[in-house]
Amino acid sequence: MSDTRDLLHRTADLAADFLDSLDDRPVFPRATPDELRARIDVPLSDDPLDPALVVEELAAASDPGLVAMPSGRYFGFVIGGGLPAALAADWLTSAWDQNAGLYVGGPSASIVEDVARGWLCELLALPADASIGFVTGTQMAHVTGLAAARFEMLRRAGWDVGRDGLGGAPRLRVLVGAQRHVTVDRALRLLGLGSPTIVAADAQGALVPEALRDALAAADAPTIVCAQVGEVNTGAIDPLPEVADAASSAGAWLHVDGAFGLWAAASPQLRELLRGVERADSWTTDAHKWLNVPYDSGLVFCAHPEAHRAAMAITASYLIQEDGAQAVRDQMDWGPEFSRRARGFAVYAALRSLGRSGVAELVERCCACARQFADGLAEVDGAELLNDVVLNQVLFRFETDERTDAVLQRVQADGAVWMSGTSWDGRRAIRVSVSNWQTGEDEVRLALDTFASAAAHEAAHAPAR
Repeated sequence: MSDTRDLLHRTADLAADFLDSLDDRPVFPRATPDELRARIDVPLSDDPLDPALVVEELAAASDPGLVAMPSGRYFGFVIGGGLPAALAADWLTSAWDQNAGLYVGGPSASIVEDVARGWLCELLALPADASIGFVTGTQMAHVTGLAAARFEMLRRAGWDVGRDGLGGAPRLRVLVGAQRHVTVDRALRLLGLGSPTIVAADAQGALVPEALRDALAAADAPTIVCAQVGEVNTGAIDPLPEVADAASSAGAWLHVDGAFGLWAAASPQLRELLRGVERADSWTTDAHKWLNVPYDSGLVFCAHPEAHRAAMAITASYLIQEDGAQAVRDQMDWGPEFSRRARGFAVYAALRSLGRSGVAELVERCCACARQFADGLAEVDGAELLNDVVLNQVLFRFETDERTDAVLQRVQADGAVWMSGTSWDGRRAIRVSVSNWQTGEDEVRLALDTFASAAAHEAAHAPAR
């Protein structure tokens, strides 16, 4: 095994070299697709190659096309980095290579997930006995949580969807806010539930309670309500107490998309914004966003473990599964995957390394940085703030779509920072997300200076009217 040990040591050096380069390299790579293909697209050899050579050449060929996503200067989408403990645990996860489908595929992987479940329920203000599934991301978390909702709501209507499928089943209504995330729609499509009924949202993208109550009263049918904690552009939070009241009065299942915003519950400063979230029936979030666990790592919670398990579990004669009072956690009972990576190790390590105060500090610092950026936009010629900065998202634009796009392109090309464009209220906009554990005041100041410089350049070179 000495060759393997040497290879892993060398691989660790290559990984550390990349991390060491984050402060200096352009955030987005400048290599073209053709240049990258020329480096990576080599002939497949007939004979085996030395693993050390393969890794060295892979690292060298890929480096020009790597995004500095783990950097504190990356403000794109809602993407975190990798906390040191989570990154190291993720490496161990690959080395241990446990199949996190059954307890017998890796007992420690199963127990770690169950322990992390308890910690997460406490931090996120969820019911202590809520079940959990570790999935790839919020997309599959929605599929899992809404599958549990589908099973339970049809059961209450006298229909066994597991046995009889959807043909002939009572029609399930799904009510969503106008600014819900598109992953909810795709989850509904994958589950055979079709397009949802759209409920009005306010100017910030939060669901309007009166519109929800009207929609619930419009028909007497099994219903799922999807609420949102953190609109992807503005960070807006649906009015959870009113939404929960309306869903409860109608006997509906309440599903909460908390892809990043659910982590605000871990902050003493912010948790009041999420008052009422504990009244939902299912919740989703990503550990690879605000918890800064390496990709991929999504979480789904359910207040009805029986419905959760019934929607996901499967048995076969060859599987070694435990029954009865001493039963252990078989992970495949709580998610759509049969075999999967043991994602719980990195989540456990991230939570243990941060502790309660560390998670709170991370969330609060990102929100403070977002407010700093929003306040600093006053210094940027022509910039218009579009959202109330309640969490870690800042949405802004310039006076025309053309200038908005031109300034953003100049900032992206500069390489000092990176963030993405979007559309809001029918016009082009720019979205800044502060989600990385390494982002602080210096990185925000750099982003503001870069925008100020780009805006000034575009103003100086704009055609005369």
